[in-house]
Amino acid sequence: MNALLIKNGRVLDPASQEDAIRPLAILDGKIVSPSALPSSCQTLDAAGHLVVPGLVDIHVHLREPGRPDKETIETGTMAAAHGGYTSIVAMPNTQPPADSASVIAWAKQRAAEKAVVNVFFTGCLSQGMKGEALASYGSLKKAGVVALTDDGQCIQSAELMRRAFEYAKMFDLPILDHCQEATLSDGGVMNEGYWSMILGLPGWPAIAEEMMIARNALLSEMTGHPVHCQHVTTAGGVRIIREAKERGVKISGEATPHHLTLTDASVEGYDTNYKMNPPLRTPRDIQALVEGLRDGTLEILASDHAPHCSFEKEVEFQEAPFGILGLETQIAIYLDCLYHKHHIPLMEIIRKTTVNPARLLKLDKGTLSEGADADVTILDPDMEWVVNANEFASKSRNTPYHGTTLKGRAVVTIVAGRIVFDLENKSTAAKV
Repeated sequence: MNALLIKNGRVLDPASQEDAIRPLAILDGKIVSPSALPSSCQTLDAAGHLVVPGLVDIHVHLREPGRPDKETIETGTMAAAHGGYTSIVAMPNTQPPADSASVIAWAKQRAAEKAVVNVFFTGCLSQGMKGEALASYGSLKKAGVVALTDDGQCIQSAELMRRAFEYAKMFDLPILDHCQEATLSDGGVMNEGYWSMILGLPGWPAIAEEMMIARNALLSEMTGHPVHCQHVTTAGGVRIIREAKERGVKISGEATPHHLTLTDASVEGYDTNYKMNPPLRTPRDIQALVEGLRDGTLEILASDHAPHCSFEKEVEFQEAPFGILGLETQIAIYLDCLYHKHHIPLMEIIRKTTVNPARLLKLDKGTLSEGADADVTILDPDMEWVVNANEFASKSRNTPYHGTTLKGRAVVTIVAGRIVFDLENKSTAAKV
């Protein structure tokens, strides 16, 4: 019998709107009433800490199959545990791309053997992520994918994207889209604007993102099928989503930690850890993202965890791959930036990292209700710590936050009633 009592913590559960200091009881992998626990059980004292549903990240690159030198399902899920995340959703831009049931089956088996947190998988929108022909959504659905996306790429043909919406609707699979108009952003490596001109680097304009967000809103409105815009970065993108939602369009959007805290001015030193797609934007865009999070236009916070080998980033800026790590620092950045600096309520931050992403993809996660899976994260919202990339569980080290002081951190991660990370004891468990 696996029994655990978490006492003295402030329980925050947005799914039930609960905010109370009370004990939380776990028995055999489920949330139960404290009265159901045996007289002798393991206890955790969470005084001064937040006890929240296990955090959910719907935008993670695990690199397996194909590039285990960058990340594996094992190391990526360990990084998730260190960051307080109990459930992650893997993107399909692997080698080969996850456009078939066989690739999904391999990845699910690998996760069953190696993962220390829950892993859900997405399938490709198009065959080989080439944007030329649709993947087989029926077989992908049967294989167990929770959504469809060509993340890292964007289908350019409006006609093909229309068919993707219609076909995905038949199988009740949400579409997650990396919004990028290729002819406008072609060759761009950073935000088009003052700093791209000063640094002499090709620009990636905001309108290239906004045009595809607008297209997706119109296609969702026409078909009645939901679309989720990944890593929204521009003020215009937030405005388009807000206006579409006011019309009742089934569209949602997410923000990522780097786009909330860093600007295109960060590229001044040509540090490739600041190179990402979509690129870092301007202070005005950050203000719009924060307001979008505050008023509910942007419903989800995710990482876009994108590990790369050091040698890949140690090249000229234009030659380096896009992307940075996110799993081990994102909840700390959200607490530091959104709670401590922008004063967004804790309940709203936890909502956007638990129940909202779980509901979008119909995952049976994101709540502390009795009978729910005992996936729990314990947070210290006031802990100050210095990011040390050399201590990451991830295989990669490509982060611009190394040496940064953050306020707030995950201190315990529990999956199915089992402690898989404990900061105090500096421990990570083996697979779930």
